[in-house]
Amino acid sequence: MSRLAKMPIPLPKGVEVKVDATQMHVKGPKGTLSHPLVKGISIKIEEGFAHIERDEKVEMPRPTEGLYRATLNNMVIGVSKGFEKRLSMIGVGYRAALQGALLDLQVGNSHPTKLTIPKDVQVTVDKSVNILITGTSKQLVGQVAATIRAVKPPEPYKGKGIRYEGEYVRKKAGKAAKSKTAAG
Repeated sequence: MSRLAKMPIPLPKGVEVKVDATQMHVKGPKGTLSHPLVKGISIKIEEGFAHIERDEKVEMPRPTEGLYRATLNNMVIGVSKGFEKRLSMIGVGYRAALQGALLDLQVGNSHPTKLTIPKDVQVTVDKSVNILITGTSKQLVGQVAATIRAVKPPEPYKGKGIRYEGEYVRKKAGKAAKSKTAAG
């Protein structure tokens, strides 16, 4: 068993973990999440902690138990605190607007780009250039943020585009002016 998989997962007040034969369910103040369980992995709950256990009789790759520990930990954090990603749009005329369940992005294309927002994710737009994505599922929040960023990733010459807050974009030098040479 890996060292990380041995570590217990603390369950905050108000978070409930239930396990049936094929699924693990986590319920908390921000919502509920469920994830399928693979055969040979079990979860034991005792004294406010959850432990991942592996059945030695079932053959499976070693990293599987660490994966399930990380997944369960992310589910517990998601239903208790939630996850968020922040994006910022840099460029003249770049702006975003919410239209119901659609995010309308204007990023220099000839037409506006409209993206559908999943129902489990909340998106807010601040000052029409800052986008905040929140939700309980770390995977879903990250996927929505990556989809929005993929519409116009930052380019390396002027840095225009959609980037994660705090993301550093390495700038390239542009074309240098031709120097006059004596070979004429």
